[in-house]
Amino acid sequence: MNVHLAPGRRTAPDEFDTATRFAVSAAVTDSAVTPMAEFHRWYAGCHDRMGGVGVVPIPFAAMSGWHFEPDTGNLVHDTGRFFTIEGLRVRTDRPWVSDWTQPIIVQPEIGILGILVKEFDGVLHCLMQAKMEPGNVNRVQISPTVQATRSNYTRVHNGTSIPYLDYFRRHPGARVLVDVLQSEQAAWFLHKRNRNVVVEVFDDVPVGADFHWLTLGQIRRLLRMPHVVNMDARTVLSCLPTALAGPVTDCSGDGFAEDVRRSTSGEAEPVHTMGEVLSWLTDIRTTRELIQQRIALEHTAEGGWLRTADQISHQDGKFFRVIAVDVHSAGREVASWTQPLIAPNGPGLLAFLTRRINGFLHVLVQAKVDAGAMNVAEMAPTVHCYPGNYRDVPQGHRPPYLDVVLSAHPGRIRYDTMHSEEGGRFFHAMNRYVVIEVDEDFPVETPPGYCWMTLNQLTGLLVHGNYLNVELRSLVACIQAA
Repeated sequence: MNVHLAPGRRTAPDEFDTATRFAVSAAVTDSAVTPMAEFHRWYAGCHDRMGGVGVVPIPFAAMSGWHFEPDTGNLVHDTGRFFTIEGLRVRTDRPWVSDWTQPIIVQPEIGILGILVKEFDGVLHCLMQAKMEPGNVNRVQISPTVQATRSNYTRVHNGTSIPYLDYFRRHPGARVLVDVLQSEQAAWFLHKRNRNVVVEVFDDVPVGADFHWLTLGQIRRLLRMPHVVNMDARTVLSCLPTALAGPVTDCSGDGFAEDVRRSTSGEAEPVHTMGEVLSWLTDIRTTRELIQQRIALEHTAEGGWLRTADQISHQDGKFFRVIAVDVHSAGREVASWTQPLIAPNGPGLLAFLTRRINGFLHVLVQAKVDAGAMNVAEMAPTVHCYPGNYRDVPQGHRPPYLDVVLSAHPGRIRYDTMHSEEGGRFFHAMNRYVVIEVDEDFPVETPPGYCWMTLNQLTGLLVHGNYLNVELRSLVACIQAA
């Protein structure tokens, strides 16, 4: 498939013209380097090889290396590293349930989520890894080249070294294309961030048995399949500079996919200027209330959290549970270990409402305040919730647009796929990612806290941290695969 760059304004001078090269890679949906048929055989083989991994829920007392602190009840590792499960008291100005307590993951370490890219036959390819995580619903998913916490890559667990790590720490013979700190799930993490980094290599790179080179177009094909491309890969992919400053035309493009490309390109004319968007978010961050207080995990009992021998859960049966698992794996730095995981009570829903405004596709985003947010609010999908948590909530306090998404006509759905969230900290955490194109008579006016934006505006913000939450970044990657 050929990408044709129409005459017009171009990006700032760059000898590699990075955005153009990624646009070309996105248009190549199969590759002689790794044909899709070969990829699927390899991926199935990885499942056969790693699929025998054992992940078994166990009582907390059966964990090795973890314990509840006697004075706080916090769940901590004996080394003081990795992460802790503590309590958090939250006060907000929300009209429905404005203050609460909850368990929260505290992990001040900044991990590395890194993708190596290399050009083959004039097309950029990404080195992707088949990686087992204990919380994955299908055990093995496609992940970045490197996906590691600081505790892992400094080998606190005495495990094996992490392949390709030096490319992202020292950049030998390589060029950095993306390097930005981005937030993680703020409903379950307190102020957590990871380094999203993309590095281009020019020399030969040995390819391990668990790795394959794929074009961006091939990866986007995989994003249409459930539980294949993991969350850590999706967040890095969203940060790739694919938004050209000038218009892009493709002779095979039509319909919604073409609308997405035009919205991502620099020709898109937004209904709000970037200055207006940033002022909107800054106003919310300065006027909304979010008071966070770390407390002892045992004190979350005052908010209805109950600890038994094998779980910490809420008395209402909502939200999530904290559990412990025993893991045996042949494909990780350590062959066996135990750890706590957060297990949500049911799947979540992450949805974009999209519509054309002034001839260009816009997506509706919200400024969302989550318990563990670092900057009060970040941009999030139109709908970002666990619907089961709202089953008995009065209609006026249900998330705006939730019922619009749940009742959407199938003919208006442009993307609809289940994806897993971080399998290293969450157990079978799944979200339905949905993109819906509404009619052009759908109201442009929005409730407070919502804003229509072009994809070019969203991707432009991804060179900075803490503007788009991790769920929105995933959805940005997904809509480009629609």
